[in-house]
Amino acid sequence: MRRPLFARMYTRVRPAMDEQGAAEHRRRLLAGAHGRVVEVGAGDGGNFAHYPTEVVSVLAVEPEPYLRTQAQRQAAAAPVHVEVVEGTADRLPAPDASVDAVVVSLVLCSVPDQAKALAEIRRVLRPGGELRFYEHVAAAPDRTLATVQRISDATLWPLFVGGCHTHRDTAGAITAAGFEIEELDQFEFPPGQKTPASPHILGRARLRA
Repeated sequence: MRRPLFARMYTRVRPAMDEQGAAEHRRRLLAGAHGRVVEVGAGDGGNFAHYPTEVVSVLAVEPEPYLRTQAQRQAAAAPVHVEVVEGTADRLPAPDASVDAVVVSLVLCSVPDQAKALAEIRRVLRPGGELRFYEHVAAAPDRTLATVQRISDATLWPLFVGGCHTHRDTAGAITAAGFEIEELDQFEFPPGQKTPASPHILGRARLRA
């Protein structure tokens, strides 16, 4: 899956986003994680520095070659063991029920099929395992911004932003996939800005028995 223009743009803007507050969101996303983790769509490895030492290992899956190369460089400096591999959200290179947590960070907007990706996440999680998510989502109840999102998704936004779709009810998809959301924070990022990608959620969900 090659998106060379988007990949290079992302690696340029990601550090600036982290300075605006995304680094703190990443830290919150990973706080308390432990055991074996799969990170889906690891990008350039922006999360790696924030993994707590209670994490035994991270299998970081990234389909885009340029981003995967950047992630491998970040993995070398991570505080935990990180293995960066090629793969996609709907075919994760991990056995059934083999990990304690799956991390998705600004990736469920761009997968072709959220239901398939979440079903694959369910497959690799052990019983009672966690899904950690940090995503931008459909605007609600802001109908004006929601309309802008739908228009953006139907025109040029996905083409220029790595297949991203802004008007997705990701929390609803997580629940429909058989997870129980235990923590959910909703906010705009960057703060005070209204763009198609500004509504965000951050939280934890656990597999329902």
